[in-house]
Amino acid sequence: MTDSALELDLKYPYFAGLNDRQRDAVLAQDGPVLVLAGAGTGKTRALTTRLAHLLMTGKARPFEIMAVTFTNKAAGEMKARVGQLIGRPVEGWWLGTFHALAARILRQHAEAAGLKPNFTIIDTDDQLRLIKQIIQAEGLDSQKWPSRVVLGIIERWKDRGLTPDKVSAAEQAEVGGGRILGIYREYQQRLATLNACDFGDLLLHNVTLFNQEPEILARYQKQFRYILVDEYQDSNVVQYLWLRLLAQAHRNICVVGDDDQSIYGWRGAEVENILRFEHDFPGAKIIRLEQNYRSTPHILAAASGLIAQNEGRLGKTLWTDVAEGEKLKLTAAWDGEEEARKIGEEIESLQRKGVSLNDIAILVRAGFQTREFEERFITLGLRYRVIGGPRFYERQEIRDALAYLRLINQPDDGLAFERIVNVPRRGLGDATLKQVNDLSRALNVSLPEAARRIVETDELKPAPRRSLGQLMRDLETWRNLAETTPHAELAQIVLDESGYTTMWQNDKSIEAPGRLENLKELIHAMEEFDSLGGFLEHVSLVMENAADSDGEMITIMTLHGAKGLEFDFVFLPGWEEGLFPSQRSLDENGLKGLEEERRLAYVGITRARKRALISYAANRRVHNMWQNALPSRFIAELPKAHIEREDDQLWRPSERYMGPQSGWGRAPLRERFGRRGGDLIDLSAEAVVQTGTGRYPSGARIFHQKFGYGKVLHSEGDKLEIAFEKAGVKKVMASFVMPAEQAG
Repeated sequence: MTDSALELDLKYPYFAGLNDRQRDAVLAQDGPVLVLAGAGTGKTRALTTRLAHLLMTGKARPFEIMAVTFTNKAAGEMKARVGQLIGRPVEGWWLGTFHALAARILRQHAEAAGLKPNFTIIDTDDQLRLIKQIIQAEGLDSQKWPSRVVLGIIERWKDRGLTPDKVSAAEQAEVGGGRILGIYREYQQRLATLNACDFGDLLLHNVTLFNQEPEILARYQKQFRYILVDEYQDSNVVQYLWLRLLAQAHRNICVVGDDDQSIYGWRGAEVENILRFEHDFPGAKIIRLEQNYRSTPHILAAASGLIAQNEGRLGKTLWTDVAEGEKLKLTAAWDGEEEARKIGEEIESLQRKGVSLNDIAILVRAGFQTREFEERFITLGLRYRVIGGPRFYERQEIRDALAYLRLINQPDDGLAFERIVNVPRRGLGDATLKQVNDLSRALNVSLPEAARRIVETDELKPAPRRSLGQLMRDLETWRNLAETTPHAELAQIVLDESGYTTMWQNDKSIEAPGRLENLKELIHAMEEFDSLGGFLEHVSLVMENAADSDGEMITIMTLHGAKGLEFDFVFLPGWEEGLFPSQRSLDENGLKGLEEERRLAYVGITRARKRALISYAANRRVHNMWQNALPSRFIAELPKAHIEREDDQLWRPSERYMGPQSGWGRAPLRERFGRRGGDLIDLSAEAVVQTGTGRYPSGARIFHQKFGYGKVLHSEGDKLEIAFEKAGVKKVMASFVMPAEQAG
């Protein structure tokens, strides 16, 4: 420690324990500063110490500081920590989220923005209701123009700082041929009439106000001598425009973030904001926080090697002076069920060594992945929590699907009937349902029975009588079908014929694709049971076990939800092409999408303090069909020196099921990777093509690990249609089967 550093520690005790780069971040107070803070590098401590030092040295009074966070929780923690550092509460400073601070400014100048100071900030339900009213007033088809889809487009425009007059003609034509822009204009006019705005308006009105009223902008530019922004990599365009306007006078803006952890592009975040900071603020000082206080050297080196493949980054290398620790473990499984079994066994082993379940996390790329882990943990008696979303069987779309199935299995299930009678919408309003309820009570019969009787009368109006009658006939048809149709296949028929699948296919919200994936996973889960009744009973037991929420628990959550958290032991399942990186992200965003997916992988690895385990399966069910799953390209990008493979065989337990021709069943890991000169390059796809073509003619008897014995009905390339003795007709890949005589 230098003499000057020692003097600082003596004069300002809060400097004690800071490393050199953290000190630089605190002391570089004048001019634009970009603090590139890697995962686990003590960003929060540097940030709060910087604020404390501004106040303690008198460089700024509290009201001359604006500190912007992304959550109210982060704002509260920052206020408490700064107060502890300086020994007193801080009052009068501008600390809060983008929206909170923008609302504070807007209320002081509401009239200049065409509002009154007591304007209302409406929520999503009110937004959707208002847009629906406009769509109806315009005479538009609500099926073609769903209010949620229209709202999503308007919100994206607002995130980019686009008022109706700034949306380009090309973009107008691209989204709805200009009709949505008309709805946007009317929506803004209605909000003004109601003296209201939505969350997107808070910043949009601010930017418009600053551009149209220079004296108002000058007031805040003069007031805010120092501006500090946390998690800058997650800012969107309108937030960037707002900050740039406010910082032009003093230019004392410090943004803290990590370009390698920008993972929210799907909700408007622009990683380019942090990448172009030097261009926007010439002469900016860049300080890199690279000393990690969380993870082991192997974990950091593996994460750094992976993220180095991204082109859109400023670059930094994490390091630590802690003990070397364990290498990342790479393991493969035959399918998702075996993957869950292996991870469950690993967790039981950790538990026997005294590891608390609270220190263990499973981070998935997609919500549907949680189902197999939940059921495995229930079987093992391992307690768990799902963070950031409901458990699998508690999800809205799963509960809806189960309600249909319950009603087929038990015709008098009134609760199930109430749940799905108007889902999807059938024009059965409250008045119709009240008549059914009244009849149910009068006759002392179940709601479904009352519905069956009332549609035979003229008590209902013609339209709802037809809709309800059709539903009751459909339910009876499905019950008859249940006598001869496998229950998983029946579930698919019900979801399709009821219109429920179409409802989510037409829904353009961010959540809709995940809901469809969950429905496919539900059908997959049903195949493991002998009957519909057995499956529904299983679900009831799962839900009963889920009610107990005390004590130690494994954490299950998505990679997106895990940002900012850390655990001793982290499991990262499902590292396969199409799942991770997400094929949808690649299709929609190309290279930009791939780089964000790689940043998501980086975030996942760096959540681990002691050990990280990456796993992938050879087979995944896609669209309810088994397909080969290739290991994620991210596995090939992990530095070999920091990876430990599970064993020499890819999955020894499955070898007995596979013939010598199969690339998946017998190829040693060392033979399946690296033949093209790259690290961990997978060659299995080539093996599948070679073994699958022309090997099984029609009539050939085969064996499949999941479906058992069967006879080939038709073959096309490496795709087979097989009539299985117990599972019925299935379409599978040729590489998944073997001649029956070799199965023993």
